[in-house]
This record gives sequence, structure tokens and C-alpha cells, in this order.
Amino acid sequence: MKKSVIGILLLCVGSLFAAYDAIAQAWPAKPIHIVVPYAAGGAVDTIARITGQGLSQRLGQPVMVDNKPGASANIGMDAVAKAAPDGYTLLMTANALATNGSLFSNLTFDPQRDFAALGQIGNAPLVIVVPASSKAQTFKDLLAQARAEPGKLTYASAGNGSSGHLAGEALKQAAHIDVLHVPYKGGAPALTDLIGERISFMPLNSVEVISHIRSQKLRALAVTGSKRLSLLPEVPTVSEAGLADFEVSVWWGLMAPAATPAAVITRINAELQKVLAEPALQTRLAELGVEISAGSTAQFSEFIRAETARWSRVIKAGNIKPD
Repeated sequence: MKKSVIGILLLCVGSLFAAYDAIAQAWPAKPIHIVVPYAAGGAVDTIARITGQGLSQRLGQPVMVDNKPGASANIGMDAVAKAAPDGYTLLMTANALATNGSLFSNLTFDPQRDFAALGQIGNAPLVIVVPASSKAQTFKDLLAQARAEPGKLTYASAGNGSSGHLAGEALKQAAHIDVLHVPYKGGAPALTDLIGERISFMPLNSVEVISHIRSQKLRALAVTGSKRLSLLPEVPTVSEAGLADFEVSVWWGLMAPAATPAAVITRINAELQKVLAEPALQTRLAELGVEISAGSTAQFSEFIRAETARWSRVIKAGNIKPD
């Protein structure tokens, strides 16, 4: 009797693996959807569309971008976590995957367990900008103002828990300054008030801010990466400007539901590496200030673990709440 039960179980397991193998061999047989958990037009959406176009050409199937914004990216991430693990619903992820587990206590998905890493795409430093009329000509000037008048300077972000907010909090902790965070419902209204001189400064990713710097509506004081941005070679890093070892970046990558077949994950990663190696795509991303971060699924998984641990410390130290 026991042998019969074991035989049946083994048969079931074998059938399951055979089904997954069949899925992997046939993939992709229909359009692929990349869920962007943000509104159209932002940095994550832009990177998804550029990358999706390249994947579509390589895979021979349409790659559609589905914007599912809301709840600090949790709505879109939840949708992918609960999607069929067949390789046809992917997530264009960013920093929120590594931060929301510490920010929210009632998530309907687990950022650590409910996703499988497919590969990182790129990263970009934040640019610390001030209105063109600001008295701060340099990053050192900004720190001096903050220290001379604690609590007076303000910095804007796209909302509580956003990459700009957390970068500002990390800056506060590292520089030991007292500045007031002003959250907005999105980056556009925050930028409007910054340009209108109602906000003192703002850490913002290069994809969204470069045009305003070029039009001289904003002045770039420093970039938060480990090296200078090729688009702004004259702008020093924060470390060069006097705050040693300070580094913050925004990043992007692809994830899938956790139970996606290994063969599909391997295929997507392989095709993604080929897309990222294409000169035309590299040029398009470089024009946005994005540095390519190609690599294996294991490398991306380890990167996310390190980012999660890092931002957990910042969030706890700053007692940051999502609302």
C-alpha cells in the first residue's frame, strides 16, 4: 500500500515537472506583459518601454507595458506576486521592492519570497538640485545653510517612502543636519514647487531632472553616485563635495512570480543580457543618465538583499512611516 502511494506521488511530481518543462520549451507563445507599478511617463515606465522593445525583437512576441500605479508601488507588485508563474507577467521593479517591506506592516505579498529575480537593467545616481536663484552655489554651501539654520531648509520628494525621500533621510543621517521633508503626490508637483522656489532642494533621479538642469531652471550641486555622471561631468559627487562615502542610487530590474519555471527564468535573463549589450539601447539609456547593470539572476538577488538590509537600517533610524 505504501509503495503504491509513493508511486502515485512520484508520478504526480514527474507530471508536474513535465508540465513545467513543456511550458519552458514553448515559451514564449503569446504576448508578454511587463507590469510597471507606477504611472506612465516616469523613469520606471521609460526604462520598461525601452527594455521591453528590445525583448520583443529578440523573443518574437509583443512585450506590453501595463501601468498599475498606486499605494507606493504595492498595487502593481501585488498583481505580479499573484499572477500565474508562466513567464507572461513580469515586474519592472525599482527601489520600492527593497524598501516597502520595512515601510509597510500590512503588505499582501512578501517582497523577499514572492518574486524571482530575472536580472538587473541599470542604475543612476540621484542629483541634488536647487532652484536656479538659490544662494547655494555648491553642495558645501547647502550643508552650511542647513547647519546654520536647523529646521529651516526643506526638501521635496514624490511622497513618503519614495527614493527621493529616503535619499534625503540618508543625507540627513550622514551629514547630521536638520532639514524638513515635504512629501508630494508625485514628482511633477514637487518639481514645480522646487522650480518655483517654494522648496530649498531635492534629490531626484537623472532621468527626470536632466532637462530642467539643461534649461537652467535648476542648479545641480552634487550627484549621489560613486562617480560623476557623464551627462553632468562638471558636477561633483557628494563624496567629492565633502561628505565621504555617501552613495545612493535608483535602480531598475525585472522580476517574475516566485514559482516561474527555472528554464523560463534562464531564458529571460539570457535574452535580457543580449538586449543590454545592444549599442542602440546603451546609447538611449546613457542619454537618460542610466548606467547598464547587466548580470546573472544570482547577482541581482544578492543586490536586492543588500539594498533591503541597507534601507531597513535607514528607515528604522529615521522612524520613517509611509503616511
